[in-house]
Amino acid sequence: MTQAPVDLSVYLVTDAAQCRARGRGVAETVVAAVAGGVTAVQIREKHTDGGDFLRTVAAVAAVLPERVALIVNDRVDVFLAARSAGVRVTGVHVGQSDLPAAAVRELIGQDAVLGLSAATPGELRAAAEDPAGVHHVGIGALHATRTKQDAPPSLGHDGFARLVRLSALPAVAIGGVTPADLPLLREAGAAGAAVVSGICAAEDPRASARAYALAWGRSPV
Repeated sequence: MTQAPVDLSVYLVTDAAQCRARGRGVAETVVAAVAGGVTAVQIREKHTDGGDFLRTVAAVAAVLPERVALIVNDRVDVFLAARSAGVRVTGVHVGQSDLPAAAVRELIGQDAVLGLSAATPGELRAAAEDPAGVHHVGIGALHATRTKQDAPPSLGHDGFARLVRLSALPAVAIGGVTPADLPLLREAGAAGAAVVSGICAAEDPRASARAYALAWGRSPV
């Protein structure tokens, strides 16, 4: 398995509604989470128009250290608009029902990171064979989750491990991931874990992120 071009070990995927429910904005949550040990951030805004999405990406980029990757979920247009405006964005993550990876690569260029969701052996093979150059895959759902309404059935650790063994690309687990899962995921060969509710809905996102980082084996922040 090749190495991902960015550190995906503790990968925060944002949920604005969960942040608001805790009385925080997305950027405020990201700042706390990065202070706790988050290594990459994906901005996911399923129910927001392009203008608000772009403003959120810009707000997060303004407070994000250079060492932490900033990925835009699904919206290639928002990624392109951000980059055109001089906002530091690292790449895009798309799902199986979004634009084909080859089309995304043509739009975002060769220097941007491209992630792709995959949940079956066939999808993993296609991702690895795609000349577009997918950098990493997100495999899930590890556990049942209510964060993503169209999430596939839960894999459990055995199912995730089987898919990781089939993947020629770095793989990140997503779907109800808790700190207790991380040692098993790392042992299975995962490049990291993507976390939504575990950080966005946490009372203390910095402490929660630190728990994930420590569980992965990172030094305390």
